[in-house]
Amino acid sequence: MRPPDGTQSEGRAADRVAFGPLLEVGRIIRPHGIRGAVVVQLVTNRLERLLPGARLACSQPRIDGPSPPDELEVVESRPHQGRHIVVFAGVSSIDAAEPLRDVLLSAPPLDDPDALFVHELIGRAVVDAGGVLRGTVTAVEANPASDLLVLDERHYVPLRFVVRRDADGIVVDVPDGLFD
Repeated sequence: MRPPDGTQSEGRAADRVAFGPLLEVGRIIRPHGIRGAVVVQLVTNRLERLLPGARLACSQPRIDGPSPPDELEVVESRPHQGRHIVVFAGVSSIDAAEPLRDVLLSAPPLDDPDALFVHELIGRAVVDAGGVLRGTVTAVEANPASDLLVLDERHYVPLRFVVRRDADGIVVDVPDGLFD
């Protein structure tokens, strides 16, 4: 792992995580305090992303200043005013934390067969309980009552109506009139 100041450190390649395809899980907002902690805004509800030992890939196009490290390892984290205060390995001062400002944090998809993940829904066909094709998911929009599947025909289907997801697509059981 490269330290936050952008210099190279000794380390074995076997110690690095083989990330593969990544999903954005959050962003470092700013340093917090003088000991290297940072404020992280998560874009996931999966708090295991910030458990001690979790490794997160970093990305940010930098025009000036040092580049962020390739990855960061969580040492500790705690909730703070709707965000999280996170301490990363090797980041022990405000000077080391400052270059992490606005860095995007990514991680591989989690393997949870009972969960619906946005990256698994986009591009999937949606079929109603009667077997009628209703469209393809083009986006998922956040909504306080229930997140919404946005179909290519500009129909919105609350996620709570999803009854099954399989290799053929997504099956929904919606109230009469939703697709009218």
